[in-house]
Amino acid sequence: MTQLTERAPRPVLAAGREAVTLRGVTKRYAGPRGALALDGIDLAIQRGEFVCVVGASGCGKSTLLNLVSGLDEATSGEICVEGRPAFMFQEHALMPWLSVLDNVALPMRLAGRTRADRQDAAREFLAAVHLAEWSDRRPHELSGGMRQRVALARTLAMEASVLLMDEPFGALDAMTRDLLHDELESIWGARGLTIVFVTHNVREAVRLADRVVLLSSRPGRVVEEFGVDLPRPRRFEDPAVTAASGDITAALRAEVARHGV
Repeated sequence: MTQLTERAPRPVLAAGREAVTLRGVTKRYAGPRGALALDGIDLAIQRGEFVCVVGASGCGKSTLLNLVSGLDEATSGEICVEGRPAFMFQEHALMPWLSVLDNVALPMRLAGRTRADRQDAAREFLAAVHLAEWSDRRPHELSGGMRQRVALARTLAMEASVLLMDEPFGALDAMTRDLLHDELESIWGARGLTIVFVTHNVREAVRLADRVVLLSSRPGRVVEEFGVDLPRPRRFEDPAVTAASGDITAALRAEVARHGV
């Protein structure tokens, strides 16, 4: 693993207690000309770790999350996940006919919890993303950033210890994205979550992650891992974040040039 800096220790993680483990994971899509999306992925993510996955478009980042979530099956290899992970996508996918509160409560409704219980819990999750006073609104009454906060609260309502995030803030403006980074980092720390976060934005990865995993162009393979040992909270404009982002971007650019993608 490449260490970007030795300025500050990483959060203490329980040694040998992986929340997500992939061993030799390969994914080839069906059909006579089925594309090889991932090839021999080995990756271990400890409990409480925040890992960002970066790579060129089409390198298999989203496919990796789909396999870990169970939405798709690997062609070969082994995937072990602590419990059933929760998945947050780039699109908020809120139900427009439901209130904000009922959108957040939906996973608990599907789990069979009583109405009073799930609404109490949903209010707590909305408070965690600073939207408690918007509980009676409909999604169309919210800004894009607020809808993503509701989507995050709904994801938390699944009460999973592993959270998978597929470019959830990619469509937001820079200021809104930075505020959501703060909220996500706070929730991650307070709840002891394990987060696997896919992004095409290297600086976002350095802003958030304990570790950044670089995938090769298709087929996706783990090319290099970068430990991000920078003190928190971090900001996009921090010189250390800029320097670390430059190192990873250079590695990504070399990988793209090598494959001509």
